[in-house]
Amino acid sequence: QVIKCKAAVLWEANKPFSIEEVEVAPPKEHEVRIKIMATGICRSDDHVVTGALVMPFPIILGHEAAGVVESVGQGVTSFKPGDKVIPLFIPQCGECKSCLNTKGNLCSKNDLALGGGLMSDGTTRFTCKGKAVHHFLGTSTFTEYTVAHESAVAKIDSAAPLEKVCLIGCGFSTGYGAALQTAKVEPGSTCAVFGLGGVGLSVIIGCKVAGASRIIAVDINSDKFARAKELGATDCINPKDFQKPIHEVVIEMTGQGVDYSFEVIGRTDTMTAALACCQYNYGVSVIVGVPPAAQKITFDPMLLFTGRSWKGSVFGGWKSKDSVPKLVADYMNKKFVLDALITHTLPFTKINEGFDLLRKGK
Repeated sequence: QVIKCKAAVLWEANKPFSIEEVEVAPPKEHEVRIKIMATGICRSDDHVVTGALVMPFPIILGHEAAGVVESVGQGVTSFKPGDKVIPLFIPQCGECKSCLNTKGNLCSKNDLALGGGLMSDGTTRFTCKGKAVHHFLGTSTFTEYTVAHESAVAKIDSAAPLEKVCLIGCGFSTGYGAALQTAKVEPGSTCAVFGLGGVGLSVIIGCKVAGASRIIAVDINSDKFARAKELGATDCINPKDFQKPIHEVVIEMTGQGVDYSFEVIGRTDTMTAALACCQYNYGVSVIVGVPPAAQKITFDPMLLFTGRSWKGSVFGGWKSKDSVPKLVADYMNKKFVLDALITHTLPFTKINEGFDLLRKGK
């Protein structure tokens, strides 16, 4: 059956979301239809609004959520109606080169690179006012019901609080994994984290769990420092408070720079600053923030020649279907907290207010 429900449709760039009645088609073969119970707002969604991440319109954004399976398509055996699940914007097909390699997690079935906004058969499951509406990253969670491919859904503990564990669908896992999986931060090491939004704070949680001895938090909004310290940052610095470049400040604070640095903003100038502030020979710098479209980066190659490593991390390096249920279990076992990452809880119809809060750094 087609389901009629509310969704936040983005008809064009730089416009507010419009709460519309949409039709959600039943799941096709190997697809799952999910009732979304909670969804987070991520800067990557806003990048589509501003045009920094190019996607086709109209579109239903959202990719950080948790919900309950409503129905399953033909051939789906691992899910049944009533299962609690998290949709995965990085799927895990289990068959492509990245899935088969222990070092990889960016399944080739992802829609991040393609940006086509369609399901694997080249069509969409959403219509609004007679028009086809595009999917976003195979998840589209700003709607009461969505459809995802079974390779892009993880079944989780039935006791998990969905309004908390929805963050494991993107922000938390992305930051936490950048520290633990991508950088492999060791006990006693020093770290610098550029950007203290939800993902940056999750990097701090990961560095702390890994046993880092010093975690330097960097942001131009000093209002974010108290929460960063609460989660494990040992030092907080605001680039606006210094006359010299921020990488020089970090090097002076640490002697030779940090062992690990993380750029969690998505700006090219902070990416080079993060690279420059890590130890000149064995330092590792990780790009976690989504880079803006059509921008290039210029840097002194000597920064890499001396031995530093520059890495990227997508979804924290986790193999999504394997790792998300385990991360939920770790949360249930109190290995880390998520509550501190949640600043506001709003009804779905106030989604535009939520985006205003994001843009104001609140």
